[in-house]
Amino acid sequence: RPNTSRSMTSQGTILEAAFVDPAYSWPPEEGKGPNAVELQASDALMEEKKEAKPEPEVPKPAPTPKTTTTTTKKSSGGCCGGKSATTEAVVDNEEEERKAREREREAAAEAEAKALKEAQELEEKNKRVPEGVLIYRLDTLEHTIKLVSGVSSNTDMENLFEGMIVAAASSSNDTHRRGICLTSVDGEHATLVACDQRTAIAWLEAIEMMLTRTAGKAASGKASVTESEYLSLTAYSNNLIRTGATPGGAGKASGGIFYSVENKTAPGDDFDEETLESVAKRRAVIKDSWDFYRMICSLLRDRKKYEEVFDKIKLDPVYPYLNSMTGLADPGDNGYENFDKQVVQKSQPEYSDMSQAEIAKDLVKRAEEAMPSLVEICKALAGSLGMEEVGVGPVKEYSAALKKAEKKYGSDVLKVTDYCRALLVVKDAPTLLALLELARDSFGPIIRRVKLSSLKDKNRSLVGGYRDCKINLELKGHICEIQVHLWPMWCVCGVDGYRHYRHCQEYSTDTFDDPFDALSGLDKKTRAEIIVMAEEAVSSMPIDTLEWFHEKYILDYFAEVGLFMQHGLFVWAETTLRHLIRLRSASPDIGIDHHETVQLQGYLEQALRSQNKYEEADEIKEKVLSNEKTKAKVKDEATSALFSCMDPSELFGSIMDPNKEEREEEEKTKEAVKASKKQWRKIRAERFAFLDQAQNGDAPSNGDHEPNPAEDDEEE
Repeated sequence: RPNTSRSMTSQGTILEAAFVDPAYSWPPEEGKGPNAVELQASDALMEEKKEAKPEPEVPKPAPTPKTTTTTTKKSSGGCCGGKSATTEAVVDNEEEERKAREREREAAAEAEAKALKEAQELEEKNKRVPEGVLIYRLDTLEHTIKLVSGVSSNTDMENLFEGMIVAAASSSNDTHRRGICLTSVDGEHATLVACDQRTAIAWLEAIEMMLTRTAGKAASGKASVTESEYLSLTAYSNNLIRTGATPGGAGKASGGIFYSVENKTAPGDDFDEETLESVAKRRAVIKDSWDFYRMICSLLRDRKKYEEVFDKIKLDPVYPYLNSMTGLADPGDNGYENFDKQVVQKSQPEYSDMSQAEIAKDLVKRAEEAMPSLVEICKALAGSLGMEEVGVGPVKEYSAALKKAEKKYGSDVLKVTDYCRALLVVKDAPTLLALLELARDSFGPIIRRVKLSSLKDKNRSLVGGYRDCKINLELKGHICEIQVHLWPMWCVCGVDGYRHYRHCQEYSTDTFDDPFDALSGLDKKTRAEIIVMAEEAVSSMPIDTLEWFHEKYILDYFAEVGLFMQHGLFVWAETTLRHLIRLRSASPDIGIDHHETVQLQGYLEQALRSQNKYEEADEIKEKVLSNEKTKAKVKDEATSALFSCMDPSELFGSIMDPNKEEREEEEKTKEAVKASKKQWRKIRAERFAFLDQAQNGDAPSNGDHEPNPAEDDEEE
């Protein structure tokens, strides 16, 4: 690679890449699958890379100048008896001129031979171009695009695009996202379809930079350097993809099509290791930016999933009853700061002379002693209710406790109550109610807190959208914690739920709703470079081969949509969104009315309006509004179903209340709770009849306490 920082400022760039011959179908009907042409081109055109490189020519040593010694001999014959010094100098000059002419002839012959060899190599390379592929060259200095390969047997010669001086370029509105629409300085139009997505994106960006520099929209020197850095990164990324050297490549080439970037440089420029290292470092920075942005998209996607799940939980007939419960010693902080926490670890006399770190270490030891008792309690609860999933430990490390105390409790490690911890996953809201009742009746004397605040519909969730129940018990003088998860919530992230919570807290994702807002403030060049990383991420999965179960790539393409939207590539944003909407609608786990599908339709509306496609955008907007009305209708039907369980006289009395207008909301809530409690009693009798035995003292015990006396449901 020549020295880009030195040469590109005053020179330009040559890009060569493979494009699809319009006379051939795409994808091809026969070959190596949907990417047959691309793979054939890759195999054939890259063959030269595997050939042994010829030994470099050893430069011939410069001819040693001949030294002429002139001897003057005295002769009796007078002046003609020997050659003069002047005669010798003339002879030497003629000899030098003859040798110079000979060297010129040799140099001309070598240049001619070299040109002939390059022409033969190019011809040989072009012979290896498979049917259906054309190689075009873009010269950003001359603003030209021209065909440099031969044609195929079925090429339409009358309509073959051979080249132009480029005046404008834009993305084409096709389904494969590989097309570039070109306009020449003479007003002629042509469309090129690349063999892969990243070629089309890189060429379009290179042309945009080229035209921006020429139009004087950016300083010439700065624009040239920007073009150099971008295209160097693109070429570097493409080489990684082609050789399977990307982090996810696992050593396998990813269908890398023939693609090269060469700098137009002055003679004498050599390979610059420093420049290559600089490109590698820049790629690492941009890759980190892409990974971070993609993570934000993932975090906000999962938060939306949690919100959708909670909306469904609220439709459960027993939810109003669950929502009416107040819990026990529940501060309602939901994972945020809580300096006034009521339930804390017991302060021991020796703690007065200990540091917070030493206290935390002592609490870890106490947690290890309490762990066996917590295991027995979890076994008892899980065995009675048939838990979906159970987990115990590990004991929290003291360093983690110090960080948590500093962040939430003013550095007071005694307020950390999950040194000894376990988790239970219940099937649904009725099972959670049964668990609360069983725990109260079986382990009531040792329960110190029941935290239900995050499950209340008017309370905010934990950071990141999660909601659960927490039960704190005192075992062997140490406060332990049981986290009770609802199965639908648990399914969103599983054991990675805490990582989601931690990242959402660290990056304050609850402060914005649109993941594309994370791109705000980025300059155009940086966005273009992140798009290169996006294409690297999806290089093994072209968009027209994407299936509904390719979750990783669906997220990659969704993140790329945001880059396209911010970068003004609304045509490719529209194309990608249409693919994603189709896939989400086809997914058996999601469907056309799911919030993800609706969200994609909202972005599609924005992309259409940005292209002045107002009529179609209005149709999309109407679909989104219709979906919202449908959700509201489902909620109303669920409420009606609850009230249908009530006695008609009770309902009539509520309607005839003279103070109805002032107390309408309050009465509606009360009646919903009554109806919900009635449903709970019915479900309890059908599914959890053993709870009556627990109230009679037959529930399992851990041996450390007596069962709590039965309490009336009205006081629960």
